[in-house]
Amino acid sequence: MCSHYKPVTHINQLRNIFGLGPLTTICKPDMWPGYEGLFIRPHPHADVGDEAVPDREAVSGHWGLIPHWSKDGKVRGTFNARSETIAEKPTFRDAWRKAQRCIIPAISVFEPDWRSGKAVAAEVSRADGEPMGIAGLWSAWRSPTGWVESYTMLTVNANDHSIFKLLHKPQDEKRMVVILNPDSYEAWLKGTPSDIAALIRQCPAEALELKSAIN
Repeated sequence: MCSHYKPVTHINQLRNIFGLGPLTTICKPDMWPGYEGLFIRPHPHADVGDEAVPDREAVSGHWGLIPHWSKDGKVRGTFNARSETIAEKPTFRDAWRKAQRCIIPAISVFEPDWRSGKAVAAEVSRADGEPMGIAGLWSAWRSPTGWVESYTMLTVNANDHSIFKLLHKPQDEKRMVVILNPDSYEAWLKGTPSDIAALIRQCPAEALELKSAIN
């Protein structure tokens, strides 16, 4: 699972690649669970017919989904969501049922490379150098002082993936985040369950690059 990533912080990349309007908030250059990051979702007023309203909006939220029924708003290991059980797990199922899907813009993700017998940070990015859009879910929790937005990344099994099978401890299940093709962003955000089923898959290894101190 992914617990560290580099977000996209270049405003022009966010606007041009992810179809966003004006931006005022940029997140930290390195993201860890509980940090405040950016996620992308359909703009709530995109269908009112005003050309000045963009189709999508970037929202600042906690990395680690806080379900709407949370009592204290604590983030407890919800920064990743297993796609196989997302429709059943209480933490994620309401956001899934309500189609609260989002895209997390990232330059790269980091995983521990254990091939030397100890954890060494390994960075995975797109081979073409372009930013990646990671499939996610978002939620809103009402705190005593107002609404708190949060998000999580979807993951799939990667035991047979030629890059991700090298990462994590040998005995652990290998998993990877769901990296969307740019031409599927709209389908992920607004598609029906049948539209998005084929999008929840491994990203081909040839489309990715692994940088690790272990050769």
